[in-house]
Amino acid sequence: MSEQPPIDYIERTQKQYEALGYPSYQWVYNDTAIALAPLKKPISEAKLSLIASGGIYTRGQVAFHYKDDLSYREINVFGPAADLRASHFAYDLAPVRKDPNVVFPVEPLKQLVASGFLGALAEHAYTFMGGIYSARKVKDVLAPALAARLLADQPDVVLLVPA
Repeated sequence: MSEQPPIDYIERTQKQYEALGYPSYQWVYNDTAIALAPLKKPISEAKLSLIASGGIYTRGQVAFHYKDDLSYREINVFGPAADLRASHFAYDLAPVRKDPNVVFPVEPLKQLVASGFLGALAEHAYTFMGGIYSARKVKDVLAPALAARLLADQPDVVLLVPA
């Protein structure tokens, strides 16, 4: 297998946003440290929740649309893998349509649980379509909605998977 050259995501994203009629994309910069909490139990006893920005949804749910879609989908991680779908404007969907685990790694996480490395998976994962232009809307609308869901689910650890 030949090595693939790195992808310049900053340049690629700027060109995609310009093609959509947006001004040059301004990357978010946060100068305050994130308050991370140490895990209070071994990972082998911990329940993990998954949040992914790859635009995954399941059969019967409404697909994500394109401009600044702030919605999210609740995905039953124990549901049929064949029901998983993807809708996203910022990356090639062919690989994820062949194997959703490339942006929504549910099967590898289930294997970690089966092996005893990870304690459990939360029943629901949460997905949204990344590439949201407004960082303010993510901070004020999407992030609090997802945080509320996580507080209700009570995971010990959360895995964030960007697309």
